[in-house]
Amino acid sequence: MTQRINYMQQSPELFKKYLEFSTAAKGGAIDATIQHLIEIRASQINGCGFCVDMHVKQATIHGERPLRLHHLAIWRESTLFSPRERTALAWTEALTTLGAHGVGDDVYDKVRTQLSEKELSDLSFLVMAINGWNRLNVGFRGVPGSHDKAFGLDKAGLS
Repeated sequence: MTQRINYMQQSPELFKKYLEFSTAAKGGAIDATIQHLIEIRASQINGCGFCVDMHVKQATIHGERPLRLHHLAIWRESTLFSPRERTALAWTEALTTLGAHGVGDDVYDKVRTQLSEKELSDLSFLVMAINGWNRLNVGFRGVPGSHDKAFGLDKAGLS
């Protein structure tokens, strides 16, 4: 696969602002473990190889267990995720795959049993951020692993 254009070079101001937004969203009430899980899951759903690759490597660097990463695609059937993690994954999927009628009350009500309003709001901004990155990298065919050294992802030992 060949990258179509380098959006970071073509729109440096917008790239910088979006990166600032994403960084700010990561500073919210959602812990890093859940952040990694939702970034990977949204990227899987969106078919973003660049982001799946990046976030698996980041999660590995931060100590995530390999089996949990493999089980993300089957998180509903897996016993490896806590109720809070399941809630975050359900909300991520609901926002990433918006149906014709939006997010149903059943999903929202279930999420509210595990997350405060602040946590749900912060999680929603995280989901919004990763979905934006996915769209950029899918549209411009970001090459998985192409920025590993620049982003420090070579430390994951997965290349």
